[in-house]
Amino acid sequence: MIKRDNKILKFAHSLPDFRMNRKKIHSSETIVFITIAAVICGADTWDDIEEFGIMKKEFLKEIIDLKHGIPSHDTINRFFSGLKSGIFEKHFLSWVQDICKNIKGVVAIDGKTIRGSRKEGNKSAIHMVSAFASANNLVLGQIKTDQKSNEITAIPELLKILDIEGCTVTIDAMGCQTKIAESILEQKADYILAVKENQKELYSNIIDSFRFISVKKQKKFEDIDSGHGRVETRICTVIDDLNHITKLGSWKNLKTIVKIDSERFIKATSAIQKETRYYISNLEANPQLIGLMIRNHWCIENKLHWQLDVSFNEDKSRKRYLNAAENFSVILRMALNLIKNEKSSKRSVRGKRLKAGWDNQYLLSVLNF
Repeated sequence: MIKRDNKILKFAHSLPDFRMNRKKIHSSETIVFITIAAVICGADTWDDIEEFGIMKKEFLKEIIDLKHGIPSHDTINRFFSGLKSGIFEKHFLSWVQDICKNIKGVVAIDGKTIRGSRKEGNKSAIHMVSAFASANNLVLGQIKTDQKSNEITAIPELLKILDIEGCTVTIDAMGCQTKIAESILEQKADYILAVKENQKELYSNIIDSFRFISVKKQKKFEDIDSGHGRVETRICTVIDDLNHITKLGSWKNLKTIVKIDSERFIKATSAIQKETRYYISNLEANPQLIGLMIRNHWCIENKLHWQLDVSFNEDKSRKRYLNAAENFSVILRMALNLIKNEKSSKRSVRGKRLKAGWDNQYLLSVLNF
């Protein structure tokens, strides 16, 4: 049975109800709980959620108030469309902090466009900037922007609401900005920021550093990984001699510059792919640690963005009315957090969703995280 202190129920109950009293036939707690449970079990649309409620009514009535029956898909749609996304995201953040008191390791920040949210007559789809804790396997929070270019202003706002003290924040080249580095340090965290040609002078300075500074001053660590039909060799090289960085004072507490050389050998075709990437950091020159942290950054792509598209069909979603797309993206991230942190089953995310839909006891174990 559901735990008395179940955090999903607490989350659902804590949400403010914006609706007029005469229209509150179904409580916000009922609507939100059914929606989260339905999405865990594979629901992708408002109709799916209503059908889930009908099919699981006997199970659900042991947990929530169903004296008025199951809310219709129109009722669920209106509720999430009208709920202010900022409020929903704030309560999502509180829920994450409630279930995980100790965020540690790498916090990767990156954006993802919900392509199906593009409305007729509007060229821009909704773009969500998310923070993902790789060690905790949790989405920590998110902020909506109208387009990818607005990540620069969204990232500092996201950092303000996160408790990331002692963590290392990793961001791709879009977030390589002096103010973002300062914002991370103000939160008592460390940073590793990717550098590309959007920071032309810094990028050129880093290339010159690795070209002209003595190899004896360059610390290296090599890592070889095989799997999925390929062998990848990564060499992380770190320099703490910053004499070639012309505007060193602009980057607060900058201590090291980093180069990652990767070479992938594709077994099926014998093709070789090579890539070199550059970073800046306030961390000490430890190539093994920094290399591992940079690799952990890609968890946000593999464990969040890829799962949202492949396992949850987020890009195919056509929720466009008012705040529906933003709020449903929060529901998806809640469901993913719950599924990934249920450890009794070793199945994939898709497999766990199927199992939760078939097995009420397993669904309870997911909801009781």
